[in-house]
Amino acid sequence: MGSGGLELPPGDEGHEGNSTDVPPGAVSLARPMDAGSIGPDLDWGADAWREVRTRAQRAGRAYIWLNLVEQRLRSVVAAVLRPVYEPVHGDGWVVAAAGPAGQEWVQRAAAVREVSRRKGYLLDPADDNVLSFLTLPQLRELMVQHWPCFEPYFDDRRDVELALDELEVTRNVVSRNRALSEAVLNQAERASARLLEMLGAGGDVPSARRLPVDAVEDLIGDRYADVVAVHPDRVRLLRQFPAEDIFGGARRLDAIGIGLNLLVQNFSGRRLVRLAEAGCRVRLLFLNPASSAVKRRERELGLRRGELGRAVEMNILHMRRVRSRLRDPGAFEIHVYDETPRCTAYLVDGDGADGVGVVQNHLRRARGMEAPVLVLRNGGKVVRPGEAEEGGLFPTYREEFEQMWVDSRPVS
Repeated sequence: MGSGGLELPPGDEGHEGNSTDVPPGAVSLARPMDAGSIGPDLDWGADAWREVRTRAQRAGRAYIWLNLVEQRLRSVVAAVLRPVYEPVHGDGWVVAAAGPAGQEWVQRAAAVREVSRRKGYLLDPADDNVLSFLTLPQLRELMVQHWPCFEPYFDDRRDVELALDELEVTRNVVSRNRALSEAVLNQAERASARLLEMLGAGGDVPSARRLPVDAVEDLIGDRYADVVAVHPDRVRLLRQFPAEDIFGGARRLDAIGIGLNLLVQNFSGRRLVRLAEAGCRVRLLFLNPASSAVKRRERELGLRRGELGRAVEMNILHMRRVRSRLRDPGAFEIHVYDETPRCTAYLVDGDGADGVGVVQNHLRRARGMEAPVLVLRNGGKVVRPGEAEEGGLFPTYREEFEQMWVDSRPVS
């Protein structure tokens, strides 16, 4: 008998006194089983990893938007309420502004701040205040409680609250690491952009009116020079960035390519006339349809002889008809060149910081509709203090256009 009156289980069979029967009162220890026959399956297949990465990507994008909105709202709340409460309450102005209704959550924020101070979590002195520890719903509560103070800065209180309501769903999902659907993410991005615009932080990039600034681009876009988007082909470009958004409202348009189909076939002649009459300076540079370069390009693409040349000629004729309807045809210039085409580039407002470029390099076996597309933002690279300014791709293509324009011939 062992300790406690319990008998050890029998040993291996075949030895004297061993038996598979367990006497009454004895404890039976189950023999170990093969590792592969018990327990959960801990392996993740390719589909599981793909799903996890998708969730992380969506949550990351949503977090960036939420972070931007929360920081901006915190700044607005401080700018409006601090002058009202700080002269009387000093550093306790946030507690005073919260009042009895917000006493519980503002005290909890103050307690978290004290713990953070003791443990050394506060690395930035600018965060050593109670306001930095308030969450987005609490900042919203301060705004709602003191709406008469905020009313002069906003057109409609309901628009602000609706945008914050839409963000609350996303905030709850992201904070608990649950799956965020694409629809909810898109809703959150739209609501965030709208809210930042209302809070006065949406127009810091001049070209944002034509090409909205993506939150991720705003933070890490400098890693990729001035490239703000890449599309596998022109179809996907136009799905997300229609021709009207590219060319509408332009004050200057320079384009070089073979047939310039993105402009000619996706932007109506009437719109071009109105654009030019409104003061837009247009310079279009086509590949000469009678040049040997067109014949080489036809062979590369496997087209019948003369097929590409006729298409380019039709586009030039269409642009000539547009030019003939203008009061000042000199503001709408059409040229042709005879060199090997190297790229197609549309540079909108390229003489200013609000310029946007759409660029395609020519591939041997891919038509323009099928070639990858780069979208560039002129002056889009963030230059931090102490860093030397580096040129992006936009100036490179602008210089290429200017050189080709000098060597080209006008079309009468």
